[in-house]
Amino acid sequence: MTAILEARGVTRSFGPIEVLHGVDFSLVPGEIHALIGENGAGKSTMMKILGGYLAPTTGALMLDGKQVSFADQRAAEAAGILMIHQEFNLALQLTVEENLFLGREKRRGPFLDGRAMREEARTLLARLDCHVDPRRRIQDLSVPNRQMVEIARALGRQARVLIMDEPTAVLTGRETDVLLEQIERLKAQGTAILYTSHKLDEIARIADRVTVLRDGTHITTRPAEGFTEHAMAEAMVGRELSDLFPAKAKPGADVVLEVEGLTVPGYVRDASFTLRRGEVLGFAGLVGAGRTELMEGIVGLRPAQGTVRVNGTPLKPGSVRAAREAGLVYLTEDRKDKGLLLGKALTENLTLLALDTFGGVFIDPQAEDQALDQAIEEFDIRVKDRKLLAGSLSGGNQQKLLMAKTMLAKPQIVIIDEPTRGIDIGTKQQIYEFIAALAAQGKSVIVVSSELPEVIGLSSRVCVMGRGHIAAELSGAEITEDAILRRAMGVSETTGEPA
Repeated sequence: MTAILEARGVTRSFGPIEVLHGVDFSLVPGEIHALIGENGAGKSTMMKILGGYLAPTTGALMLDGKQVSFADQRAAEAAGILMIHQEFNLALQLTVEENLFLGREKRRGPFLDGRAMREEARTLLARLDCHVDPRRRIQDLSVPNRQMVEIARALGRQARVLIMDEPTAVLTGRETDVLLEQIERLKAQGTAILYTSHKLDEIARIADRVTVLRDGTHITTRPAEGFTEHAMAEAMVGRELSDLFPAKAKPGADVVLEVEGLTVPGYVRDASFTLRRGEVLGFAGLVGAGRTELMEGIVGLRPAQGTVRVNGTPLKPGSVRAAREAGLVYLTEDRKDKGLLLGKALTENLTLLALDTFGGVFIDPQAEDQALDQAIEEFDIRVKDRKLLAGSLSGGNQQKLLMAKTMLAKPQIVIIDEPTRGIDIGTKQQIYEFIAALAAQGKSVIVVSSELPEVIGLSSRVCVMGRGHIAAELSGAEITEDAILRRAMGVSETTGEPA
């Protein structure tokens, strides 16, 4: 079948650095074509070129068999090519319905037709089983609901080509199932879909063809049938993948963190647990269970009542500084909005938590540069130009930079929220090894993750949260996906009914 949209020998350079090297890629009607690769492989650049956000340096774009050049993304959208971004492209101060119809508002005469837009907004959201009030502001929505709004906006524009960049990275399993059903429906209607995800089980489930990029180079394009997840992973990283999770460290007997009766108003009630030296403690649960809010309450980012002790000493409530001085740090799940200053240089991000060690009144730039050299080597931050802004790094390298920034404060207790969200399998393996190494060094780690294999593979104990409280604590052979899910949903293990 003739391609709707095609890239022929496309290259892209940023200054003297070429990040795409003569890539071919095509999208045909009624097909899901997956584009996979490690972070930094060139996937996002390729998608942005196809979506009109970037122009190719050399090579050609073909639309319906004719060469085309998009002035910007609006020109691509006018041609029926829409992109759902991994980084939300929403106006936070506007409502859901205002975002859905931004630039294409419905009118009744000279006036906006708010009722018509609201009704259509509800219809679009209902297709995704999302029941958010269209009058709510985006800034008041959870991250998964923001993603659903982003997807609903694209669905409402009836695209000929739909480019989806990590659309399920922040979605629950149920939400993912609903989205994939919608994608299959669009495919049946003849839409050409470019789908990228680090969740290889999704690729195997829905893709018709798969293209692999590595370091900006086209490695292979082949039918998805028979292309196993293991084979995909090895094609992405270019090496044999051994066991994904390292051996678990054995925790000591000393308790380094005690949380007793902690309540975060509106989110968590009466949470108690302990953390031992050299332990990796997992926190699992459904989205909305209160895991992130509990961690933010522990480190002083949210108001909380209760007691937090570090090495037996009560922590001053509501003070991030007190937590950090006690050796307790938190890596946020939202590295782009809360973890890093994307418009600042790598050194400015790296040293932000430990500025007092880089000079007095004036910062020592040479010391900062040396710290960056060490971080790049120790955390394998892959950057071709040290002068790049943090926002120019791939997702995996941003996460490594955030980890390096946090560890520069020399913590003894590290809370890592969603450590590998939106990160490729090769980088995941590096981060798992880093977490295991921390525990082996005698540091204590809490891992909050929505990926059950991750929690199970890393943790010696798992706390399961459900509906704002710690529903269970599992250890050893008790730690299974079935046991975690049952307790997270409040389902009895014997009857299968709500407990």
